[in-house]
This record gives sequence, structure tokens and C-alpha cells, in this order.
Amino acid sequence: MGYIYDVTDDNFEEIVIEKSYERPVVIDFWAPWCGPCRMLKPILEKLANEYGFILAKVNTDENPHIAQEFGVSGIPDVRIFINGKEVDRFVGALPEPKLREVISKYIKSEADKLLEEANKAYNEGKLVQAEQIYEKMLEEFPENKKIALEAAQFFIKEGRLDKAEELLNSIKEYHKEYFSKAQAIKELITFKKWCEELQPENELDELLQEGACLALQGKYKEALDKFLKVVQKDKNYKDEAGRKAMVAIFNLLGEGNPLTKEYRRKLAMWLY
Repeated sequence: MGYIYDVTDDNFEEIVIEKSYERPVVIDFWAPWCGPCRMLKPILEKLANEYGFILAKVNTDENPHIAQEFGVSGIPDVRIFINGKEVDRFVGALPEPKLREVISKYIKSEADKLLEEANKAYNEGKLVQAEQIYEKMLEEFPENKKIALEAAQFFIKEGRLDKAEELLNSIKEYHKEYFSKAQAIKELITFKKWCEELQPENELDELLQEGACLALQGKYKEALDKFLKVVQKDKNYKDEAGRKAMVAIFNLLGEGNPLTKEYRRKLAMWLY
């Protein structure tokens, strides 16, 4: 359970500095007239409960001295304090996945801990245990779309494609930070079918099958190499299956991933 406080000059030392030795403190500099602050507020409050950090809210209109002392020039301005020191900060209303990414560097939520347990169980071949953990998470955190995405990937690997599709279909277009990833993971269902059901009739089919099996194992570089060979040999094969498979992996990895950047360049060389 998180703790949410309104912080003023009088209680700043006690709440932010002293309590940061017990658990991380997230300071939210905000003001009632600030639109992005209102957008960020419910997300921070939700994550405070989920991660168990202290949320210290500073109304800059009522506490200009604190804002001045911290050099706040734009709001929302968010600082993270641990053991009496500022360890991170950002300005602006970050989307929830990015906010989770920042906070997870310093504190693990209960959901994060369970995801680690599930991955560990899966990697050790304890599939029943992994499935039980995923089912528990889906029940306890039904609105956590990150869990839905992770669980869907697990169920695809286990061949429970209907369950995976159900989870992915629960992520709608208005869940904009998760929707494109959900669409990309749907391609893993195609990969699963290629890996296990495709009856290769030629070298290109073999490459598609090998690439699909590698992608399901998380060996994305090796998978991209196989799919790129399909593009090199026949870019129109099976309705551009090689290109579409590569794009699906790019979406899974994200645009910032070095593999995405490297293989986008390689793909472009053969397409244009």
C-alpha cells in the first residue's frame, strides 16, 4: 500500500527526507490549473499503491518556497528521493509504461516480482508453476496491461492460442501505450503456427519455419536473419511474409532497440 501526503514547508523535512530512508519518496510538483498535472495525478496515485512508494504532492501555488528551492520551472515536475537524496527526476506527464519504467529502476512492484517469478519458473521448465503465477496475476491485477501482454506470450508458447488471443483482444486502441505491442504479439500466434504446423515445400518455407521457431524462443537476431533471407530471395513470397515477420519483431522490440535499427536498415536496402 502506498502513502499519499500533501507536503508543505512545515512537513517537507519529515515526509520527504526522513521517510525516504524507509522507502522511496516520489515528489509531485503540481498546481490546480495545470492540465498535464491532472493527467498524471491518477497514474501516480495508482502506482503509489502498486509499488508502495510515498507520494509527496507539492502544490506550487501554495508552496512557492519549496518549488523555488528545487528550481522547478515547469510542471508537473517529479523527483524521486531515496535515503535523503534525489536519484531521478522528469518533467511533464509521462505515459504509464514509461513511468513504470522509471520507477522500476528503484523499486519493484508486487506485479513485477510475480512476473520475475513466472519467468524464472518458465526458464526452469516448471510450466505448471509458471501458469499458476500468470493466472494469479491476471486475477489480482486485471487492469495491468503489461501483465496481459506477458501472459499472452506465455500462453502462445504453450500453444493455448485462444487464451492468448482473448488477452490480446482485451487491449483496445485507446490503450495506446500497449495496443501496438499487443498487435505485434498477435503475430507470435502466426509464428507458433509456422513453427509447428507449416509443412515446408521449399527453402523459403524452411526459412520461415526456422525464423518463427527462433522468434518464439526470443532469439530475435537469428530470427531476423532468417526472415531477411526470405526477403532477399523473394520479397513478395507468401504476401510479403518475410517483411511482415520482420516488422512484427521490430514492433515487439520497440523502435529504440539496436536490433530494430540495424535490421530496419538492412530490410530497406532490399526493398527499395
